[in-house]
Amino acid sequence: MSGYASTATIAQIAQRLRGAKHIAVVTHARPDGDAAGSVLAAVRALRAVGLRAEGFFCGSVDPNIQALARAGETVHGNPPTMDADIDLALLVDTGSWNQVEPLDGWLKSMAGRVVGLDHHGRGDPIASDRVVDTSSAAATQMVAQLVEALGIDLSKHGGRYSIAEALFAGLATDTGWFRFQSVTPAVLALASRLLAAGVDHVHLHQLLEENGRPARLGVTARALSSVTLHREGRIAVMLLAGSDFAATGAGSDDIGGIVNVPLTIGGIEMSCLLSEQSPGVTKCSFRSKPAGEGQPSIDVNAFAAQFGGGGHRLAAGARIARPLAEARALVESALKALVLRTRS
Repeated sequence: MSGYASTATIAQIAQRLRGAKHIAVVTHARPDGDAAGSVLAAVRALRAVGLRAEGFFCGSVDPNIQALARAGETVHGNPPTMDADIDLALLVDTGSWNQVEPLDGWLKSMAGRVVGLDHHGRGDPIASDRVVDTSSAAATQMVAQLVEALGIDLSKHGGRYSIAEALFAGLATDTGWFRFQSVTPAVLALASRLLAAGVDHVHLHQLLEENGRPARLGVTARALSSVTLHREGRIAVMLLAGSDFAATGAGSDDIGGIVNVPLTIGGIEMSCLLSEQSPGVTKCSFRSKPAGEGQPSIDVNAFAAQFGGGGHRLAAGARIARPLAEARALVESALKALVLRTRS
């Protein structure tokens, strides 16, 4: 993971894309709002300038996330079936092999023909030409620059199923709807431009954040009933076993955002949700609060790296190839060793 840095500019990425005959736009498995928004915005932009491009999703996809796409706009599979004549891949919102596992064989076969845009600080040299910008709050903030480098006027691409809508979806979801420390004047300036282009932010919020299935209530209740507090009440750990999913009828797509609930308690600085994805495999989600008066920040990106995961300082995850009980023991052991700053 060392040496993960930019090897190209946005303009150079745009030039390589313009020279391709058939482009696949791909992202990490189980795409979130930023990953899906980046894929969709890039596909729409490439098609707008006359290039042949398709978006590909792998792993389970939240139906609300999938609803950002027009019918037939993306190909979904695990792994998705790739056309043989694809000559360039654009990888967005990730640069880590462990996040693209369903695609790793295909991406390795495309060596030298993968370009990338990523705003995470950890990754692998999957994309030979890549831009890595950790100052970007979302990958869609970088895709917006690519759109402009392709010569597209965003003001003419607003409304439903537009480039602007896809960009806004990623920008909003990866900043917690503009609540996180990553929000800068540049982020809000871009959001303003996208709104001016015609994005309906109320519709997007309802689609992505207020459109859960009834099963979500049951699985949320089970997660909260499992809460244990660690390190003098500063860290919360929640568990969801396979039996919890079976009893509530919930799936992995129903648990997005549950990890954030314990952070609504003033004294809790970090929250962990460990969920059994399949026998012997545990998904771990980690969240922490931004630094503030009397509230030091815990770097969950560094914490997740211990388990082969990553993400951002305040939001990260990992996949542990162990049963839930064993994964819990590993995480709680690491929590005991976690250095916490003294509260002021």
